[in-house]
Amino acid sequence: MITDNKFIREHSARLEDSFVTRRQFLQRAGMGFGALSLAALLGDELLGATARAEAIATLTPRAPQFPAKAKHVVHIFAQGAPSHVDTWDPKPALSQYDGTSIPGYDGVAMASPFKFAKKGKSGIEVSEVFPKLGGLVDDLAVIRSMYTDIPAHEVATVFMNTGSSRLARPSIGSWVLYGLGTENQNMPGYISLRPGGTPPGGSANWQSSFLPGLYQGVSINTKVATLNQLIKNIRNEYTPLPEQRRQLDLVHKLNELHSRNLKKEPKLEAGLQAFQMAFTMQTEATDAFDLNKEPPEMRDLYSRTTQGNQMLIARRLIERGVRFVQVWAGGWDHHQDIEDRLPERAKEIDQPLAAFITDLKQRNLFDSTLIVWGGEFGRKPVRDRNGNDNPGRDHNAKAFTTILAGGGVRGGMVYGATDEFGAAAVENKVHIHDLHATILALLGFDHQKLTYRYNGRDLRLTDVAGSVVKGVIA
Repeated sequence: MITDNKFIREHSARLEDSFVTRRQFLQRAGMGFGALSLAALLGDELLGATARAEAIATLTPRAPQFPAKAKHVVHIFAQGAPSHVDTWDPKPALSQYDGTSIPGYDGVAMASPFKFAKKGKSGIEVSEVFPKLGGLVDDLAVIRSMYTDIPAHEVATVFMNTGSSRLARPSIGSWVLYGLGTENQNMPGYISLRPGGTPPGGSANWQSSFLPGLYQGVSINTKVATLNQLIKNIRNEYTPLPEQRRQLDLVHKLNELHSRNLKKEPKLEAGLQAFQMAFTMQTEATDAFDLNKEPPEMRDLYSRTTQGNQMLIARRLIERGVRFVQVWAGGWDHHQDIEDRLPERAKEIDQPLAAFITDLKQRNLFDSTLIVWGGEFGRKPVRDRNGNDNPGRDHNAKAFTTILAGGGVRGGMVYGATDEFGAAAVENKVHIHDLHATILALLGFDHQKLTYRYNGRDLRLTDVAGSVVKGVIA
């Protein structure tokens, strides 16, 4: 009978001995000496030199590839495709041909029902539908020469957000989070604010695809009334915070033991980070989304509307270090009644976005925040054939306008141009891949070198295309 306690301890099962997979057991027991012999013969040709370990996903802040001009991005997505010739790209020639055919173009010309006027010191012409933003035109870079591939809402919407119209790819927000991490470990680094409903393409617009799930955007419906509806399951109704903390501490302790005796597992590490964030969000997010903590005059400045609340939440998120915020501002699909409907839609974003820019300046956040406004494509210069006495415009992939402001952008300038009717971009044309490359450049990245190894390829946001639009960078 064995009575030596030391002997018993040394030959008893330990918890860490359980962390061995079947594959590892077989490797250690049956292949150890063979593998050593093969390694001695082949050296680095077989092992080490070409091996790539799967990276551990993390939200820890990281330095960009070169000095950045912007630290955060706020993308106001005017989904539905705003008519550029009625907002930011005046075309007097349409008035000359109004109601008649345009030479070389199919359809009847439709003059814009809205007046354009020169604004600011730069004298950029802006439609009357944007009186507040027109007053800030010296802070804006107006890209009038955008174009895309396919004028179909769902395809073009996902393409604008992911750079891919066919395969499921990570969204631009996920790429930014992958490259930079986030400054606040208690909040998601990428948040998508929706005013109710599901946009064309759904979750494909904020997905992480082949990037680790930690970089996926968190979609939030801002049209609901309470915080519990805003962020589902934000509070645990069954387990108090101290008990949740104890559970997390135990899981982290077990993970440390697993990592020390075996290795760190990327998927497990990402899951633990997600659990930790879910815990901290119960207090951090409650504060960030509580607009009642804003003074009444600030609420009035943004306008107490769904869109105004979105923009105010966006500012509060940027203040707290969230890296990428997308604000969905749809409703621009005007095939008919454009004279009545477009001003109503423009009014919903005009004051909130102008207030957002003004507010960022007062808080010294404007120069570090890149602001992007625009849709997925533009509109034709002719009347929609399905229109009535108050017609609208059909889809146009060949021309539209995108607005940039803030971090690293040259304000008070127009870049590129469309033809005399606004039918197609003709000067300094800017493709979606070019826009994405420019956004990454302002954040301190070479879009060709921000890559992720997947299925044997180094993939990137801009696929195999894209050039930085240097003309809009200060």
